[in-house]
Amino acid sequence: MPSDRELLLKSFALRRRMLRLIHHAGAGHTGGGLSCLDILSVLYHRVLSISPESVDSPTRDRYVQSKGHCVEALYTVLADRGYFSDSDLDTVCRYGSRYVGHPTRKVRGIEMNTGALGHGLPICLGMALASKMDADAFRVFTLLGDGELAEGSNWEAAMAAAHHRLDNLTAILDHNTLQITGPTRDVMSNEPLDAKWRAFGWEVRSVSGHDYAALTAALTAPHPGRPLFVIANTVKGKGVSFMENVARWHHGVPSDEELKRALAELEAAEAKCREGNP
Repeated sequence: MPSDRELLLKSFALRRRMLRLIHHAGAGHTGGGLSCLDILSVLYHRVLSISPESVDSPTRDRYVQSKGHCVEALYTVLADRGYFSDSDLDTVCRYGSRYVGHPTRKVRGIEMNTGALGHGLPICLGMALASKMDADAFRVFTLLGDGELAEGSNWEAAMAAAHHRLDNLTAILDHNTLQITGPTRDVMSNEPLDAKWRAFGWEVRSVSGHDYAALTAALTAPHPGRPLFVIANTVKGKGVSFMENVARWHHGVPSDEELKRALAELEAAEAKCREGNP
């Protein structure tokens, strides 16, 4: 299992790759991709019992990206883990490519088509319930977005998951507090999140979504008899100063000059980290 430092160093390369991917594709959700990338890295390096070799195993853990519009981050992590060739990413959003702007099961390693918000958690509820009914050991994880919680289907699934005591189900919120039209608290406030999910019967843990040790602990500590909701507090546009906490980067493609600036920032941050000053 990679150390925190190794994951941090890897994060700079993953962010650069994702930005190049979006720039080349001419489309993508940059801010949310940067905010959730560390969560995905922890999941695929430390938490999920799955690999390219076991991708078809019936006992594998399942991961569904409910906030499917940030698929570029998922593509980047899957390529890095060897589910498919990194060169495949040069075809994202190109005619005839299976790498489209939302997750699709045509891509190796992706469990479910998503993109219509509010669908991921209900799908995972069904997967987790099936695992219990068949006495299987696999676990189910999903990643949600802030604005997505305005969809009522999430709350129906939350109620059912607690009722069925699905302690093999984990929902993670990429809590960057911004959606396409502005701060979530102004568009449709969902606070207090911790109290709401506890009231529905879930185990709730709140951590930094960019702290690898804290994320790992939150996602792996037992929660018997209750599904788990992890509030991962993140920064939209994490790692690029002019993108951080700026709503317009929810769906924004960097220009040539912006890409150059972003890559330079990430390279400088990586160099500083390698010198021992993260």
